[in-house]
Amino acid sequence: MDLVLRSKRVVPPNGGAPVSATVHVRGGVIDRVDAYEAPSPPGAAFEDLGDLVLMPGLVDTHVHVNEPGRTEWEGFATATRAAASGGVTTIVDMPLNASPPTTTLAAFEAKAAATEGQIAVDVALTGGVVPGNLAELRALVDAGCVAFKCFLVESGVDDFGHVGEGELRRAMPILADVGAPLLVHAELAGPIDEALRAQGNLSDAELVRYVRWLESRPREAENAAVGLVVRLAHATGAHAHVVHLSSSDAVAAIRAARDAGARVSAETCPHYLFFASEDVPDGATEYKCAPPIRERHNRERLWEALAQETVSQIVTDHSPAPASLKCSDSGDFMRAWGGIASLELGLSATWTEASARGFDVTRMAEWMCAAPARLVGLGGRKGAIAPGYDADFVAWDPDGERVVDADALHQRHKLTPYARRTLAGVVHATYVRGRKVYAAGAHVGPPAGRLLRRGRA
Repeated sequence: MDLVLRSKRVVPPNGGAPVSATVHVRGGVIDRVDAYEAPSPPGAAFEDLGDLVLMPGLVDTHVHVNEPGRTEWEGFATATRAAASGGVTTIVDMPLNASPPTTTLAAFEAKAAATEGQIAVDVALTGGVVPGNLAELRALVDAGCVAFKCFLVESGVDDFGHVGEGELRRAMPILADVGAPLLVHAELAGPIDEALRAQGNLSDAELVRYVRWLESRPREAENAAVGLVVRLAHATGAHAHVVHLSSSDAVAAIRAARDAGARVSAETCPHYLFFASEDVPDGATEYKCAPPIRERHNRERLWEALAQETVSQIVTDHSPAPASLKCSDSGDFMRAWGGIASLELGLSATWTEASARGFDVTRMAEWMCAAPARLVGLGGRKGAIAPGYDADFVAWDPDGERVVDADALHQRHKLTPYARRTLAGVVHATYVRGRKVYAAGAHVGPPAGRLLRRGRA
């Protein structure tokens, strides 16, 4: 054995309360899980974690790294260091913010090359579904893409166009054939355009009001888009996954589609579960995201959807940007770049609200480890503490607290709506394939992450 970890609160696979156990690691893989008092083999590194929770490393399937081409926004080095600090051991990078975006085989290989020598945790890549790249999809799968991403409304990036029903009807059967999920930004332009027309020309005083941004992205934009996604999943047999679900009104359509046998799933994000629109200060553009943070009652309905397993996972949609793009000086919500940076804080932010509602760490492991791993074909390798799985762990104290010091965060840009907030849950150590990469507030050793390609060990 290379490593033996002992804890009184090991999160078991397939549900159940945490147990006292000893986890044995050989060659970066979990060899066995023994009784708490099992002896440590000679020569193995041994750590007694006491009462710390030992949970699978988080798998975050919605991260915007932006490298190559926009590394000044974020990059693999800073993003993966932030991930390790937050107990995340695998991230899945979105295709649109790199330049070029990951919509061709050449762009995929350029992004894969950019990971070399600088990733602190494991990284997998998604491809994009955009107008005109239908012929690239199979090549991207063969190269190792674990999933595909599309927008049903303008993405904000000129070279990552949005698609409509016709393009999806041609792309989704291909993805169904190769078994790759389609991650869908589910908003439609029609309701958004109508809301903007109703607002008219806003004054400078109105542009800084959060309520105006909220009004400009109405629930109906999400609800109608989810309806389209459900219909196309039924028609094509593809697995359609709704990303960053904000409107709780759309939950019923997702549940009905799933019950009818469609391959439809959904995620939400820590910021939709933590914040409420009533509490967002005017001019605080660090809260801007699309879809937007909605009302308190909407937040509670999202928690209910998680409890009922209609929404299956929680991931961050980590998307930092320079303060100038976030319009932090002017506070103009309508011009500011949308995106909330929380890769390092997702576990704590989610646990703060989950524990207050009576959820336990086992549910956290399902939402933030096991379910995301299954989505992108990494089930059986990531997301559980069981023999044969990669030895990816986070050791954390669910009873501890931290006050978020934005300047101490490891993401490239420090602007975050969580600044100065007290969050429950403190990460003590993170392990990637049995190697400690973060401990006691500091990163350990050189980058230990690997690029994960679909269908390859």
